[in-house]
Amino acid sequence: MAISEINVRNQFRGKIKEIILGSVVSEVDVETQHGIVTSVITTRSIQDLDLKVGSEVIALVKSTEVSIAKIQ
Repeated sequence: MAISEINVRNQFRGKIKEIILGSVVSEVDVETQHGIVTSVITTRSIQDLDLKVGSEVIALVKSTEVSIAKIQ
């Protein structure tokens, strides 16, 4: 399957740096040119997508809320 267009504007191309497997959910760290993006996804999705350290991926970020805290 190929995606020709998508409405998610925040897209970060990178390579998987680390995968921390859990029994149900796992963490995936993607190294991008802007830094590390971490995603928590199901372990089944990692298996279905055949994700491995070094895999080239695109992290898609779409959020209804972004919180900001003031640093003193």
